[in-house]
Amino acid sequence: MVLGSLISDLSTYYSDNFGYLVRLFLDHLLMSIYGVLFAAIVGIPLGILIARYGKLSGTVITFANIIQTVPALAMLAILMLGMGLGQNTVVFTVFLYALLPILKNTYSGIKSVDPNITDAGKAMGMTRNQVLRMIELPLSLSVIIGGLRIALVVAIGVVAIGSFIGAPTLSDIIIRGTNATDGTVFIIAGALPIALIAVIIDIVLRIIERKLDPTVSDHASPEEVQSIN
Repeated sequence: MVLGSLISDLSTYYSDNFGYLVRLFLDHLLMSIYGVLFAAIVGIPLGILIARYGKLSGTVITFANIIQTVPALAMLAILMLGMGLGQNTVVFTVFLYALLPILKNTYSGIKSVDPNITDAGKAMGMTRNQVLRMIELPLSLSVIIGGLRIALVVAIGVVAIGSFIGAPTLSDIIIRGTNATDGTVFIIAGALPIALIAVIIDIVLRIIERKLDPTVSDHASPEEVQSIN
């Protein structure tokens, strides 16, 4: 009975506040995407750079690791002092936390390319940039997509606490629930869409990551082998 009542209350809340929820959903999603997009613009070229110049890798990755050790709420509070309240501060915070997975996966992807393949490209007369564009990036693309997937899932969680500094996120509903006498419906109503965004992003990017992985191939089934023979 309790579960049935909760589901009924959730259904009523969603139907009564559909427009409001859609607006918060889009704001939450877009802040996550923008932050990760900016991180990709910086992190992917930087990952390629440190893969080429290995001496830089330790310093750059250590700096990105240090950022991860700062709690997200504390980072928001620090940035808020200089950037003020609102979405820009949240997007910049997402940018900082998304750098590490994108940077490390780009670096790992480039470094994992078989040197024999790149040497063959050079032997064919390819320049360094051509080797990067035509060999290293295509072969490491699935690993880079994996970094973007991790970064986006992390971003969803970081954006969720953006409500504390005035950004419109789905956590607005959760905070309302924590301040209410019986706010279970509000808390679940806000938590479910957040989880839904993370799950959808993870599934979609996993599929893309697998499709782009050069080590994964579709093998013929035993029935197909027998029919060929």
